[in-house]
Amino acid sequence: MSQTMTLFAALVLLILSCLNKVSSHSITTTTNNNRNITSPHLQSCHPSGYLRGKSHSCNRDHDSDCCKTGEKYPQYRCSPPVTGASTAATMTINSFAKNGDGGGPSECDNRYHGDGEMVVALSTGWYDKGSRCLNYISISANGRTVRAKVVDECDSVHGCDAEHDYQPPCPNNIVDASPAVWDALDIHGSDVGDYDVTWADE
Repeated sequence: MSQTMTLFAALVLLILSCLNKVSSHSITTTTNNNRNITSPHLQSCHPSGYLRGKSHSCNRDHDSDCCKTGEKYPQYRCSPPVTGASTAATMTINSFAKNGDGGGPSECDNRYHGDGEMVVALSTGWYDKGSRCLNYISISANGRTVRAKVVDECDSVHGCDAEHDYQPPCPNNIVDASPAVWDALDIHGSDVGDYDVTWADE
């Protein structure tokens, strides 16, 4: 009886040891797969921090939000992954003209751009340290597709200062478009503001 119990205990320990190895292998495999970032969950972009706001007046020409004292605004150094021919985004409206609600001159060329120019700013992750500067993207919405030049960053990290017209950081999925882009897409009136679009590099 004692010998039987000893054999049984040894068998249990052997099984547990094997299970532990399988479990460890599974964890390692998952860790290796994380580097490929193939899961939609792993591709998600989370805030890197929060910016505490300070109240100040800002240009409200396009119903822009002004920073508020004590408000915590999420900061993003990443954007959702670009998905080839069709990346989902939210389009907002912005004036890149001098004294417009876009703040200072455009990041890509240190210039202002009139409201009649087909230009956009992209959230920090998509702006990608200027890699898309002065390149064209296509924007599709409302049954139309138009071309616009990337001239600026819609800063998802910094804000609530003079350089950013005392507005909060941008969300991480923004195509901030000039009035000309909205007109070309035939989007007017109360539809102007936050609009679901897709975009792609050209």
